[in-house]
This record gives sequence, structure tokens and C-alpha cells, in this order.
Amino acid sequence: MRTHRGMVPPDELWLKGVGTPIRVQLREWSEDPAEIEAMAATYSVYNLEHHDALVRPFDGIVSAVQRLKEAGKRLGLVTSKVRNGALRGLKVAGLEQAFDVVVGADDVRHPKPHPEPVLSALAQLGERPGEAVFIGDSRHDLECGRAAGVKTAAALWGPFDRAHLADLEPDYWLEHPREILTLTPDT
Repeated sequence: MRTHRGMVPPDELWLKGVGTPIRVQLREWSEDPAEIEAMAATYSVYNLEHHDALVRPFDGIVSAVQRLKEAGKRLGLVTSKVRNGALRGLKVAGLEQAFDVVVGADDVRHPKPHPEPVLSALAQLGERPGEAVFIGDSRHDLECGRAAGVKTAAALWGPFDRAHLADLEPDYWLEHPREILTLTPDT
């Protein structure tokens, strides 16, 4: 935004778009497709240059994911990042082998909050909605999961607190990543 608009928006404006692809977020600032592409390109250059130094898993996530895999769980990652960015983040976290399926924003026609990304992951895993729990830390995540017909879990270690997500009525509230290990889609 500094490069294209000469200003830096306050965090609360950026937080509204958390959980959606960058091009969707940029529509808040422009309706011009060429300008949105130029801004997305600037973001991509910056992100590629700084990604590995800035990306860190939340405390407890790596251990929780590893324990799920050890328990024989099949895992899918649904993200608003493009697939390559998500895979890069997984590698930085040491989780590149943990997920059986990764669905990025560029893998679907309709990104979150539309149900398509979760439904795509379920199809690739060979699972039905009643057999899954979708964990997310944003409104867009919880709306996506609910629309796909899966149980939803609000991850409160992300940018949003319970008050911000309460009206979406997730099936589970998670205060710490270790609580992921207690989730079952049939409870």
C-alpha cells in the first residue's frame, strides 16, 4: 500500500481480510483489475524476499500436527495463500510431509468463505463432511467450514478473540494447539 497508495492502512483494516486471498483483500482499495494485479505483484515480491525470516508456527502447532499424524489422522490444509506459498510455509515449519492434501487459493475457483476449498480437500481425502473438523482462526475460515457442512473449531491463538468469532457459533473453542488432539467430528 505504501508503494501504490503512499500510505499504510491501520491493522484493523487488514484484519478484516484475514483468511481471504490477497487479491480479494486488495479489492478493499481498488476496483481496477490492473491495479489489483500490480499491488498483488508488489506483495508477492516482498513476501518471497522476507517469507522465511518472518513465518513462524504458533507455539504448540508443530507438536500437535505431528501427534495427529502419529495417531494415523489424515490431514488437509485449506488456505487463502497460493499453494506454493503454503508449501513454503510448511517447509519452514518442518511440516512439509504432514499434510495429505493442501488446497490453496489458486486451486479453487471460489476461495474462502465459499465452501469449495474445504469440499475440495474432503474430496481429495475421500472423506465426507461429517467425518471432518475444520480449524480456523478467522471469520472466513469458520464461515467456509460451516458452509461445507463440517464441524468447525475456532483457534483463539490467531488474530481474533472469542468475542470476534462468537456469533459464528463454532462447534469447538481452542485456546491452545494441544487441544486439537481432543477433537472428533462425531461429538
